[in-house]
Amino acid sequence: QVQLVESGGGLVQAGGSLRLSCAASGSIFSISAMAWFRQAPGEERELVAGITSGGNTNYRDSVKGRFTISRDNAKNTVYLQMNSVKPEDTAVYYCNAVIVSVSRQRNAYWGQGTQVTVSS
Repeated sequence: QVQLVESGGGLVQAGGSLRLSCAASGSIFSISAMAWFRQAPGEERELVAGITSGGNTNYRDSVKGRFTISRDNAKNTVYLQMNSVKPEDTAVYYCNAVIVSVSRQRNAYWGQGTQVTVSS
C-alpha cells in the first residue's frame, strides 16, 4: 500500500509565498518522477512542475521564475515553493508520483489535493 499525503495549502495574498509538501509512504522500492498538478474550478487538471529522480525539472510557462519544485529522496518527499503568487494560481494542487513498490509493481499515485487560494 502506497499513499501520498500533501500539506501546506491555504489562503495567501497576491505577491506572497506558500510552500507545499507531499510525502510518499508505504511499501516503496523506488520513486522516479514526481510532479505537482493543479485544477481550478471548471478547468482541466494541468501540470505545474515535474522533477525526475536525478533532479531535472520542468515547469509550465505561467509559473516559471516564480515556482520551484524540489525533492528530498531520503524522505520520499517533493516540495513546491510558490513565490509571487497570483490570483490565477488559485486551485486545488495535487501531488503525483511514479512509484515502484517492493513487489516491483510500477504505478502512478495521486495525493488527495490541497487547496491554494490567492486573494487579490
